[in-house]
Amino acid sequence: MPEFVYPPVIAAARTMFKALDLRFDIAGSEHVPRTGGAVLVSNHIGYLDFVFAGFAARPARRLVRFMAKESVFKHRVSGPLMRAMKHIPVDRAQGEAAFRHGLKALRDGEIVGIFPEATISESFTLKKFKSGAARMAQQAQVPILPVALWGTQRLWTKGHKRDLRRNHFPITIRIGSPMAADPDEPAATVSDRLRERVQELLDAAQRAYPATPRNAEDAWWLPAHLGGTAPPPAHAL
Repeated sequence: MPEFVYPPVIAAARTMFKALDLRFDIAGSEHVPRTGGAVLVSNHIGYLDFVFAGFAARPARRLVRFMAKESVFKHRVSGPLMRAMKHIPVDRAQGEAAFRHGLKALRDGEIVGIFPEATISESFTLKKFKSGAARMAQQAQVPILPVALWGTQRLWTKGHKRDLRRNHFPITIRIGSPMAADPDEPAATVSDRLRERVQELLDAAQRAYPATPRNAEDAWWLPAHLGGTAPPPAHAL
């Protein structure tokens, strides 16, 4: 089917990136499959993560259909755009319909994007992964593509005002090699392996990140274990 909305939205996003003078460091884009279904899984640290995770697939000329909370689809501006880009609404109280929708997209050869933490991590560390991404990949018999984002929280995240000024923020994206999802392996075990892989990519992204906080007040975007002042993970409280 022709894509009348997604390409112009990508073009607008690229214009925004240029206007903000964002400095991208993307590694691993060769791992994105050129054809066929895949589940793209990313950590979640900011409201714009779906834009940047989707941007990771552009070198392969792929469009990612993200699973997002249903309220985004009810907004008078974002709703029509999300539907036109064929993203997938998720009703958290009744997730089976979204699961079936995602499964069909995968079997049709699409890349489906999922944030398995289900919500933004305010500590900027990985939360526990829900098993939906693993189960979907197992049932569709497609690989899982792990992705780690870093720096996106500085633009707009939970508990902080968005900062879309020309700050020249670096954005680091790491894409790992596809993971097989054996249908005979427990989905929880696949999820645990996937989380470990995303953690490795996140560690690599953080090591490569070229910026440091300007002062103590600016340390909010770094997790505590890296010397920042972000709140500790919930399990550490």
